Amino acid sequence: MKLTCTQENFSRGLGIVNRAVANRSTLPITQNVLLTTDKSRLKLSATNLEIGITTWIGGDVDDEGAITVPARLLSEFVNSLPSGNISLELMPGTGVLELKCGNAEARINGADADEFPPIPAVDEGVGARIEQGILKNAINRVAFAAATEESRPVLTGVEVRLDGNKFTLAAADGFRLAVQHGSLTEQVDQNVEVIIPARTLNELGRLLGNLTDSVEILMTPGKGQILFRLPDIELVSQLLQGSFPNYDQLIPQGYQTRAIFDLAEFLRATRSAAIFARDGSNIIRVEVVPEDTGTSAGKALISARSEDVGDNNDRIDVESIEGDASKIAFNSRYLQEVLSVFERGQIALETTTPSSPGVFRPVDSEDYIHVVMPMFVQW
Repeated sequence: MKLTCTQENFSRGLGIVNRAVANRSTLPITQNVLLTTDKSRLKLSATNLEIGITTWIGGDVDDEGAITVPARLLSEFVNSLPSGNISLELMPGTGVLELKCGNAEARINGADADEFPPIPAVDEGVGARIEQGILKNAINRVAFAAATEESRPVLTGVEVRLDGNKFTLAAADGFRLAVQHGSLTEQVDQNVEVIIPARTLNELGRLLGNLTDSVEILMTPGKGQILFRLPDIELVSQLLQGSFPNYDQLIPQGYQTRAIFDLAEFLRATRSAAIFARDGSNIIRVEVVPEDTGTSAGKALISARSEDVGDNNDRIDVESIEGDASKIAFNSRYLQEVLSVFERGQIALETTTPSSPGVFRPVDSEDYIHVVMPMFVQW
């Protein structure tokens, strides 16, 4: 192997694949990055055996070859170099990769590329395309609601349904449920339901960045792996096996009170209450009170209290109210997280009783719904 590439491109490529490098593993080779020449480009690959990320960068290749080297060491050294061209040369028969950039040079002991675990190839199966902006938004609104504990593995994933020219992402952790609908750029040949690890989608969301191209999705016929293909980047992930809960049954079909809030004001009041809630079982109370005077639709009282620290009360205007006065309490983190996924505008909160789930929806769209179980408190 002998080639030249820019420090900027090499550093960017390492930053992409390093998200898949294993931090701790019984297989030390997974803490390495695989460097391979591929059609006059440098191919970088990493895997933690759950996900694999591959990216290609431009370069001037003189000799073909492949080597795997410690990812952290290589990244730290490359990032320390000045801008300019880096030459990489695998010393024949030694397993040592030599790097030179300006007056700096280093030799890194590597391992044979054949020792690196193969990243599954997904060349055929059910395919789909989604505009990157739509997919990134859907991931941001759903993946955070997946469970982080492994007691029920399917809940650590996000169920993805492809149906005609539509897709649905759903995640639940037993206390909340997030569902996002959207459109595919083209119709799929057959309907599909798979469970993708939430960690995979979070990594994909980071990779999407400011891309403008659509994302190609390909699933193996046996539904064992899924591939996301971006320009010069591929992410392959194992799929979770099992049955995802029938979340349609968890979405309330009606409400007694529907209040519409200005998102920025609601979020500000919630963050203020969270300061006191963290010392009071993380409980934030939301009371909606219609006005009788006709000067406004009503008010909402956002409050939290702690026996040790104190309490706070914040009254905010409600844009409109359907139904009667209502009271409900939420976990502080769950309330802040759902409000934070909305970009701007107005948000609707639908409630039935203090012991029934609260439902959050954007006012300007029917594509997203978020259900949060209440906290039981003394009013």
